Amino acid sequence: MPQVVVPVRYPLSENSRATLAEAIQIADEEDADLTVLHVNLYQNSHHVDRTELKRAVEQSFGHVPRTRYVVRSGMLVEETILDEVAAQDADIVVIGSKQASRWRQMIRRLVDDPDVEQFLREELDCEIVTVEPDARPSRHSSARSSGS
Repeated sequence: MPQVVVPVRYPLSENSRATLAEAIQIADEEDADLTVLHVNLYQNSHHVDRTELKRAVEQSFGHVPRTRYVVRSGMLVEETILDEVAAQDADIVVIGSKQASRWRQMIRRLVDDPDVEQFLREELDCEIVTVEPDARPSRHSSARSSGS
């Protein structure tokens, strides 16, 4: 069964809603399970639980079938997301353009070429969909998704 992972902020921002809407559509089109992920940062005092995350998503989108709600804690959002994507063996990751920008900064510290989509394809072997709030999503296929 294909797996789509979408990291979101809580409370849901406009960008998170746009990213989530695209992820829901992709999961439906691909007949995939959806994982909605939020990362609680250790350094922040407010921690969200799965029930709050699910309630916020359902208030915006109604009941979303075949959806898991996951809340993880970590020091760095990007690393925690990468860990969850790998643990879920995700086929598709849907990220907002702001998240892609933060990943580029993190990757720039690790490698010379901060191409987040290429890095994620190489490290995780999944398709990356980058969502601009008011633009058409950008899909980047990996070897796995184009070969299946």
